[in-house]
Amino acid sequence: MINKKLRSDCPINFSLQMLGDTWSLLIIRDLIFANKHTFGEFLNSDEGIARNILTNRLQSLEQEGLIKKKPHPSDKRKDLYQLTEKGLDLIPVLIELSLWGSKYEPITEKQAKWLQDSQLSREALIDFIKDAVRQGKGIFD
Repeated sequence: MINKKLRSDCPINFSLQMLGDTWSLLIIRDLIFANKHTFGEFLNSDEGIARNILTNRLQSLEQEGLIKKKPHPSDKRKDLYQLTEKGLDLIPVLIELSLWGSKYEPITEKQAKWLQDSQLSREALIDFIKDAVRQGKGIFD
């Protein structure tokens, strides 16, 4: 982690300190599942993140090496964000969070049904999602 003192040597604590908060995971979710890559696209997500918080989280995720930014190829006023390999390694965590959430909150069950219905093994599903994201695609494209 970048210039942060760990509260303890617990791996769960380390992970939570690195990710920061809910917003960080939602940004990573949007990169993986919604094919969002620009500040404006993240800003328009359903959860309604504030501009200053989004700016902070994007900087933090970049400093932690979970995402990288590059200039937009056709609009030099924008940057594109993409996951690094380190960020892609969070895919299994998001899958499990999705399945857990759909188990205990019926409203979210429909959103996670595609995971439960997948005919792929867990590892094949993770590889499929990683490959799609590496190619610049969202899972629901």
